[in-house]
Amino acid sequence: MSAIVKTKFCQGISDISDSYMGFIIDQWGVLHDGERPYPGVLDCLKELKNRNKHIIILSNSGKRSEQNKERLKKIGIGPGLYDELITSGELAWQGMKNQDDGFFKGLGKKVYIISRGGDRSIVDDLDLEVVEDIKKATFLVISGADSPEMTLEDYEPVLKEAARKQIKALCANPDSLGVMGNQNIMGPGTLARRYQDFGGVVHYMGKPHQPIFQHCIRQLQAKEIYPGQTIVIGDTMAHDILGGNLVNIDTCLVKCGLHAPTFVNAATPGQVNRALTLLVNQYNSVRPKYLVETLKWGRALPDRKHKKRAVKK
Repeated sequence: MSAIVKTKFCQGISDISDSYMGFIIDQWGVLHDGERPYPGVLDCLKELKNRNKHIIILSNSGKRSEQNKERLKKIGIGPGLYDELITSGELAWQGMKNQDDGFFKGLGKKVYIISRGGDRSIVDDLDLEVVEDIKKATFLVISGADSPEMTLEDYEPVLKEAARKQIKALCANPDSLGVMGNQNIMGPGTLARRYQDFGGVVHYMGKPHQPIFQHCIRQLQAKEIYPGQTIVIGDTMAHDILGGNLVNIDTCLVKCGLHAPTFVNAATPGQVNRALTLLVNQYNSVRPKYLVETLKWGRALPDRKHKKRAVKK
């Protein structure tokens, strides 16, 4: 009988940096809250770069990589702080462009898009026609959701009609929830799973599904960095921790993001362990190898104003 792996509680990334050369780091909930970086993030990224670590920012974003780079730059995370940025939206765009492999074969040219704020950039520069009537679509793209302004029920008429027509759906962002400021909002993954409830067929891009992690592994291997030298750092058990586990890469959970409410009253090591065990039991008994408060380099004085906002999530 194999021994239960215990999670190491770390003061910061400096506790584990010597053990890894490749760092696959989530974006929302780890680097920033959608509005600004978390305290210590910039210094931590600088320290990793100074130690010649290869940093891949991996995001379940329905937008392409270049758009996410610009978004990060605007909130103070410049391109010099990481090596690559890979998004589920980018991989979806490439698949729709080529339409020569697996799910993407035969999708057709008429697409109906469900996105945040009517954003259609997921199909920019592609030979596709965006249709306003789901009955005219050959496939459906789910890349965002107008939450909290719209609810799941608001989307159901379109999803039901698409399911009746047996239209394939591509989910370019599998997140069920997202972090925006001091609140969690419904993610496009929730819409995709509702579509499946109605009998629709969905192909998911992004975490925790293996293709996007395998893409990261190939990028790292080109730099002679292998899975045993790599760690996934994220704030969600269902996407980051499970996804890393599925490809046998060590994982580190950040407490300040999506699961912050679980840890809000956990002040002692015993309480933290019980809170973590609660999460592990909810997510297929997948336990992260490490746990940190935030993506900071080492022990530092907390930004109390930001900490107060974070624990409300």
